[in-house]
Formats: sequence, C-alpha cells, structure tokens
Amino acid sequence: MKPPVGILLAISIIAVSFAAIFVKWSDAPATVSSMYRMYFASVLLLPVVWAKKGKFRELCKEEWLYLSLAGIFLALHFALWFGSLKLTTVASSTIILSFQPIIALVGGYFFYKERTSISVLMTIGISITGAIMIGWGDFGPGNLSAFIGDILSFFSVIAVVCYLLIGQNKVKKISHWIYSFCVFFFAGLTLNVYNLAAGVSIVGYDPREWAIFLLLAIFPTIAHVIFNLLLNYVNTTTISMSILGEPVGATILSVILLGEQVTGLQMAGGFFVLLGVFLFLIQRKKMKQLQNSTNHYPIES
Repeated sequence: MKPPVGILLAISIIAVSFAAIFVKWSDAPATVSSMYRMYFASVLLLPVVWAKKGKFRELCKEEWLYLSLAGIFLALHFALWFGSLKLTTVASSTIILSFQPIIALVGGYFFYKERTSISVLMTIGISITGAIMIGWGDFGPGNLSAFIGDILSFFSVIAVVCYLLIGQNKVKKISHWIYSFCVFFFAGLTLNVYNLAAGVSIVGYDPREWAIFLLLAIFPTIAHVIFNLLLNYVNTTTISMSILGEPVGATILSVILLGEQVTGLQMAGGFFVLLGVFLFLIQRKKMKQLQNSTNHYPIES
C-alpha cells in the first residue's frame, strides 16, 4: 500500500527544519555533532532493525559497497553543511539548498534517464526564486566567512544528491529500515575516522552538547528515514524539491528561537517557495497519472 506521500513530505520538512537550529545551538565542531547525530540515529533504529536482522544475510558485496558509499556521501553532506552554519546565518546557508532540485534533475537524467517537462521546470524556478529572496538579505560585500559558508553549503548539496541518487536505486532492493541504519552507521564511522585522523576531540563535551547531539538524531533524522522510505515511490528530484520548504521552516524557527530578523522580502520568498513546491507535486502527480493511463513507464520509479 502506497503511503500518503504529501503528508510524509510535510512532516519531513518540519522535522528537517530544526537541524539548522540545533547546529547553531551547538559549540561542538561540525564533524563531531554530525558524527554523533549519525551514531545516535543508528542506535534509535536498532529495535526495528533487530526484528529484520535476517535481511543482513541477504545483502551481497555490491550492496554493501553502495551502502558504504551512500554513507560517505551523507557524512560529507552533514560535515559540509554543519560547517557552513558555523560561518553564516541560517537563511544564507539554507538558501544554497535551493540548488538541490537542479542538481537532482541533472543527476536523474544522466544516471536514470529521467525526463521532465517545462511546467515542472517552471515550478522549480518559482521555488528557487523564493529561496533566493529568503537568503538575499544576508548576502553582503566583504564577508569572507559567510562566502566560505555558502561554498560549503553548495558542496553539501552535491553530496546529499549523490546520497539520494544511490538510495533511489538501492532502497527498492533493500528494506528502507536496513538501508537507513546501514547508511547512518557508515556515515558516523566515516566522520569518526576523519575526527581521529584530524585530531578532533570526540569526548569531553558537556551535557548540553550531548542533548543537542540527541536532538539532532531524533528530529531532523526522522526526515531522512522518511525520504528513504519514499524513494520506493518517488524519485530524487521530488524529494529534493520538497526539501526547498526547509529554508522557510528554518527561517521561521531562527526568528523564534535564535532571534534572527526576517524582512518582508524574505516572507514573500517563503510564499513563493511553498507555492512552487505545491505546484511541483501536483505536476508530478498529473504526469504520473497520464503515463499510467497510456501504459507508459512512469517517470517516478
């Protein structure tokens, strides 16, 4: 039975919007907070995974290779994005995420020969315009650290699209619970190796930091579990397009919890982001229904 895709995407957007807030609250290095996020998320999934432990024996060497590769890309995403949040504002960092649907479209075309329509491209353009409006007020001349933060955020987008593209192909062959657990664990292990090699301390943090690590593992990571589940039914571009709601949610939360300021331009941008996401999902649904009615292969596989 197909789950309610729209409702699950809405829940995931709300959950992932908290990630930037928790990172801003943390004083720990980006690679440490992201490492413990992944380790704690793996532990939280253990009860479900234990019930499916027999599935591990069914994994072949090639699947283990892809699981580890997906984990490495996810680790890169978190390390780069968490690092960007240390250098710039929530709005400026999340604005770069608006490039994710474009990169996902390109990746989907080259790896899975996915096609799209002008109307879908237009809805993406609406949301990207809105996302740019949200982050525009935070850009300014002479701010080198913010610029570096933007670059880190952009590379984090490339990393997360690679992670999702792998999942789009492999999650259909593996239980999404097993997939999520393995990828989270490999991501944590990758960050652990980096921290040890770079001499970054992974111990000695106060209780407040450990609480933030746990919050990161619970709330934003719910979104990634949902994304992995939905990859059975939609493609990477759809997931990436929905994530454009994150700048809206993160900006609202940054006002409430961090005291950051929001302008009228940013509020208008939030409206365009949500409008574009809504129109995009409707267009994808219509395209899928049309292809199914004509007995063609669906775009979303």
